[in-house]
Amino acid sequence: MKKTFILIAIIAAGIFSQSCQNKSGEAATDFIGENVKFAAEQYGLQIAEIEKSDKVLNPKSIINGKMKYISPQEWTSGFFPGSLWYIYELSSDEKWKPLATKYTEALDTIQYFTGNHDVGFMIYCSYGNALRLTGNEAYKNVIVNAAKSLSTRFRPGAGIIQSWNANKKKDWTCPVIIDNMMNLELMFEATKFSGDSSFYNIAVTHADNTIKHHYRPDYSTWHVVDYDPETGDIRHKNTHQGFSDESAWARGQAWGIYGFTLCYRETGDRKYLEQAEKAFEFLANHPNMPADGVPYWDFNAPNIPNENRDASTAAILASALYEMSTYDNSEYYKGWADKIVQSLSSAEYRANLGENGHFILKHSVGSLPHNSEVDVPLNYADYYFLEALKRKRDLERK
Repeated sequence: MKKTFILIAIIAAGIFSQSCQNKSGEAATDFIGENVKFAAEQYGLQIAEIEKSDKVLNPKSIINGKMKYISPQEWTSGFFPGSLWYIYELSSDEKWKPLATKYTEALDTIQYFTGNHDVGFMIYCSYGNALRLTGNEAYKNVIVNAAKSLSTRFRPGAGIIQSWNANKKKDWTCPVIIDNMMNLELMFEATKFSGDSSFYNIAVTHADNTIKHHYRPDYSTWHVVDYDPETGDIRHKNTHQGFSDESAWARGQAWGIYGFTLCYRETGDRKYLEQAEKAFEFLANHPNMPADGVPYWDFNAPNIPNENRDASTAAILASALYEMSTYDNSEYYKGWADKIVQSLSSAEYRANLGENGHFILKHSVGSLPHNSEVDVPLNYADYYFLEALKRKRDLERK
């Protein structure tokens, strides 16, 4: 009798546990589904406005109540088509596929762009997702050509990809910004598609020198490191978009965390994962990290808590942390990512339907020191928010 009772109790506990897990899974599905439904409706309104113009326009933000459209050469041009691909993937609605294709292929000439390092953002966020979701082999050539273009900015003497051109006013000869870590994914993929290991080797060399020169002992990062391109000597360490040269510009911290996480994925070298983890711990334990996980635009901004938050930083972080959770300390990193996407999905950060220029997220900061794109929607905030939702969904389907 006693054994029977114990057996019944074990079975009941198992049923209860399974029921709780099912309810948790259903809640997560509902949360993601509601966000995807909203994103599709909001972007549907945005697309309708663009299509009425009979032009292929690429929206970036709302500035003073007016939509800011950008050229293919602008660094954020890949994010709008990339968001369309994520909406297509997350909604399973075929109507988004031709739209995503149209706005992706409008960037065709960018595969040959050599004016700065952002060809990685422009091409991989657009064509990379297009290739992943359609299997169109022609897109591989676009990615390889873009990697060749980016390779023209590699400076062997310094072992880095030069981000921006020399700037006499700033006294920059060969500036490299932490954002550049995000462009390495293009290089890794190009090696897979072409068999040319030079792209991989450039990416690894750049990542190694970024660890060596961009990070402070506390694992915060400088925004800009200026090199002598011939010798690799460091000329300056500055900020461009942060509060000061020695401050921790929030989005720069997020770019680094995301970039080193992807470097671990592509190489299997744990030093990159450890770099990402330590850089995240700097943020997670920082006294100025808000409880909702949506950072101020700079962790050393002088008027915290009366400073602008940056939803774009939060979205980038959430996406990176979902990936990081698949490699190490899964509950901790996923818990942080979940908190962030919950915050971004709240009325505080997510727009109402038909408002906010038909972007998803409010309250991002482009460059506060230049009074540029402050407290506005930004296309890359939406892109990484949708990517975070996709990664969350994939994790919770396992």
